[in-house]
Amino acid sequence: MTDPAPADRECPGAAREGRLSFTIFELARAHRGRAAAMLREMRLHPGQELLLMQLFDRDGQTQTELLECVGLDHSTVSKSVTRMQEAGLVIRRPSPHDRRAMTVHLTEEGRALEAPITAMWRTLEESSVKLLTAEEIETFITLARKIEASVEGSAPASPTTSAARSAASPAASAARSAASSGS
Repeated sequence: MTDPAPADRECPGAAREGRLSFTIFELARAHRGRAAAMLREMRLHPGQELLLMQLFDRDGQTQTELLECVGLDHSTVSKSVTRMQEAGLVIRRPSPHDRRAMTVHLTEEGRALEAPITAMWRTLEESSVKLLTAEEIETFITLARKIEASVEGSAPASPTTSAARSAASPAASAARSAASSGS
C-alpha cells in the first residue's frame, strides 16, 4: 500500500475550469526543477542530457536529427550544442553526406557522462514514482500519452470525452443545479 497523495493545492480562480491542466503544469514544474538541480551538479543545462542520451545511442547525428528526436526547436538545440562544445562534451564535424550540414560527435568527456546521466535519470524516476504502485505507474503513463496525443491534436475529442469534461466542470455543475432547482 502506498502513502496517500498530498492534498490538492488551492487552484487559482482563473484555472478552476482547467484543474487537470493546472495539475500538469505543477507536475512539470516540479519535475523540471528537480531535474535541473541534478543536472547542475553535472554542470549541464536542462535539455542537454536529452541530446547527450541521443548521442550515446547514435553518435554523429546532425542537429536536425537531434531536434527531431527530442522535440526541441532549432535555436534551442543549436544553443545547447554550442554550450556543450564549449564545455568540451561534443565536437561538430562536416557531414560526409551533406556539405551544408554538421554532425555532432561526443568527445571522451561527453561519453564519460553516460553513466552519471543514466544514474541521474534512474534517481529522478525513483523519486517520481515512490508514492505509486506499479499499476498506478502504468495507468499514469497510459493516461499521460493519451493527454499528449489530445494536446498535439492527433486524437479527436470524442463526444463522451467532451460530455464527461462538461459534466465535471464547476460551471456545468452550477448549471445543472440551477436547472434542477428551477423545475
